[in-house]
Amino acid sequence: MQTDIIFGLIILIFSVILHEVAHGYMANYLGDPTARLQGRLTLNPLSHIDPIGTILLPGILLITGSPFLIGYAKPVPYNPYNLKGKWGETLVAAAGPGTNILLAVIFALLIRFGGVAMTTAMLSAFETIVYINLLLALFNLIPIPPLDGSKVLSGLLGDNTAVGRTYNSFRSSFERLGVLSGTLIILILLYILSPYFSFVVQWVFTLLVGQ
Repeated sequence: MQTDIIFGLIILIFSVILHEVAHGYMANYLGDPTARLQGRLTLNPLSHIDPIGTILLPGILLITGSPFLIGYAKPVPYNPYNLKGKWGETLVAAAGPGTNILLAVIFALLIRFGGVAMTTAMLSAFETIVYINLLLALFNLIPIPPLDGSKVLSGLLGDNTAVGRTYNSFRSSFERLGVLSGTLIILILLYILSPYFSFVVQWVFTLLVGQ
């Protein structure tokens, strides 16, 4: 059991790091070198670990017996004014959860087509990778700042419709709370709604791995 928890934490840490690196690579591809110049396009954990989001938050969730395990790395910086194209900020935001979804799909396919040849330990490890990455992707796609989903939805709605303007106004107001306050509010809401969120994650997990 202790080994499973440690392995889960390791997968969580590297998954959130890949999430942030994906933001940086997409920003760099679209013309903003900020993350690259600050040395953030690396898999070195020391460049990405956030004491609260990568260590303290997951630790508290484990100790309190939370039904879900999430965390975040130090956000990769980017300058939206350097990004090329209308969808620049939207693509940068989507790159993080998109990477987690890609990882979940890859390991789910390995489970589907290689399950018979796998040992029990390998199958369990792959399932953990799929589940944690799905959890991170779906959590980050919640359209509430500072999560990536807020930027993705903002980009999709635009600012030329009443719905878009209303949502962007809400997003701006929420962002004034700051990253830590905003994240705390989201975690409280998520904890209250955890049975429904866990159901959605488990449903998608079952759909992918076919179990």
